[in-house]
Amino acid sequence: MRMRVGSARMRRLTVLVAVVAVVLSPLTACASLPESSAPEALGTLNREPTPEGPPPPVANRDPDLLLRDFLQATADPANRHLAARQYMTPAASTQWDDAAGTVIVEKPDTLRESRSGDKATYKIRARKVGELAADGGYRPSDDIVIVENKIELTKVDGEWRIDELPDGVVMDSTAFFKSYRRYVLYFIDPSGNTTVPDLRWFSVPKGQLTQRLLGSLLEGPQPALASVLRNELAPPVTLRGPITKINGDPEGVGIGLGGVKIDFAGASALNPRERELLAAQVVLTLSGADILGPYVLLADGKPLDERFAASGWSVADVQQFSPGASTRSQAGLHALRGGALVQVTDSGSAPTPGYFGRVNNLQSAALSPDGQLVAAVAEAGRPAGEPSRALMVGTYGGNAFPVAEGFTITRPSWTADGSAAWAVLDGGRVIRAVHDRATGNVSVQDVDISALTAASSAMAPRLPITELRISRYGVRAAMIADGKVYVAVVVPQPDGKLSLTSALPVGVGLSTTAVSVDWLDADTIIIAREGNVDPVSTVSVDGSEPTPLTSQNLTAPVRSVSASPDHQYVADSRAVLELTTAPAPDQGQPYWREVPGLGANALPVLPG
Repeated sequence: MRMRVGSARMRRLTVLVAVVAVVLSPLTACASLPESSAPEALGTLNREPTPEGPPPPVANRDPDLLLRDFLQATADPANRHLAARQYMTPAASTQWDDAAGTVIVEKPDTLRESRSGDKATYKIRARKVGELAADGGYRPSDDIVIVENKIELTKVDGEWRIDELPDGVVMDSTAFFKSYRRYVLYFIDPSGNTTVPDLRWFSVPKGQLTQRLLGSLLEGPQPALASVLRNELAPPVTLRGPITKINGDPEGVGIGLGGVKIDFAGASALNPRERELLAAQVVLTLSGADILGPYVLLADGKPLDERFAASGWSVADVQQFSPGASTRSQAGLHALRGGALVQVTDSGSAPTPGYFGRVNNLQSAALSPDGQLVAAVAEAGRPAGEPSRALMVGTYGGNAFPVAEGFTITRPSWTADGSAAWAVLDGGRVIRAVHDRATGNVSVQDVDISALTAASSAMAPRLPITELRISRYGVRAAMIADGKVYVAVVVPQPDGKLSLTSALPVGVGLSTTAVSVDWLDADTIIIAREGNVDPVSTVSVDGSEPTPLTSQNLTAPVRSVSASPDHQYVADSRAVLELTTAPAPDQGQPYWREVPGLGANALPVLPG
């Protein structure tokens, strides 16, 4: 059985569809009732207890231990960080501005500078690992930044309390990941055909989560994505009245099987397609947060779509807009072996028909998602001093022709619709080989990367770019620049061309040079790097949740990685291997299993 790394999200959606189906069975029966009837909820399960407020500081705590407790308490943002304010004097609590910024640190030290009588001065010193924006966006720290905050303490009624501290929140990373959870907001891609994930981190009680997520949708995408993505839940469309269960109860919305009922003011002016996209944003966002439907969506008091007036919307009704809906390809696994493209099947491998299967000089290759087109980097056979590589584009099983040349060319990467193959020439020139399906012509367009190279931050990418992979929805690009991994945003320009901007460093904890990267799913990338300690890992597009994958059966160095939500392949020093789950009695333990018959110098090739 193959292991589907990173597919927990899809499994969760499957479970949600099943649960919604159970809920909808009795609701659908309401369709024959009079039109004035409304779907009724089955009730509410697992109602949350009424919170009694955060626990007070431990009595008789020494200053250094009190500060460590304080750094844990700052991870609770409720009531303007009331939990943390309990560790302060009334004056300090009044003056402290918790909205000045949020810094996440690891392994903080509390260093005493002075202590006498009822006064003490300490310094909190820790390495910064990231920042949390006011909108919940996470940004990792690529540099080694040491945070030092001076804290003054005094005794109040015999207990140590913080009397002076800098504005802003500093929290321990362990407390952050315990208190906060990653959620995904969905916005619309420029084509209007799919949704794009926008990751946020919130610490919110389940009963308040629906309101928080919808409020965040109303606020729009994060700044880096704001100029690229569409948002149907934006003024003049807004929330109308309270969010309730489908029986009208405003308490405990999102807990258990009560469903959700939302009325959108201004939505009656939207056309049918826009209404469908609005529903997709809302349903995918809520269902991904384990807020179960049915989702009764109204436009100015009337059904958003009459088709779902009786039963409400379900995940299945908007699944076609999920960013993972178009990732399945029938082309299957291919490989480069001996400089030629071969197709891999259960019975073995064989050269593909046409140009790409006949030659023996290919260095890398990529198939369009529909398997109809191929882009490959070939040895040009030129004399020394002349460009030694050519980017070849052609049809699968047909002929090919060169569209660009360079001394180095990265592995090509196709867009989801197969309209363009991206590559990087000589480490600094990003191009798109744009294919016109009507005429068969291919034109080369340069992609503007000046916003990346002109950035003054120490975290900005440095040339050369040795790998670039376009996300399946076309809005982000994962790349390796100077051995480090970044995720940039693809921004359309007024002249119709594209640019790469807002590069975010991810995989910042890697201790060796990255050599290959690919998209695992819509919000996760997979990285191969030098060395034999955790050479393959995954990380979210916001740089959070780095996760090493098993290295069982891998032989360093790992040279390349090629992935989809269903299959992950690497090429190491001896073979092409697939990530697989062991059978019984060790079921569930992943390991890398060799794909037979390809040999030591082969490279895996998946569509994309």
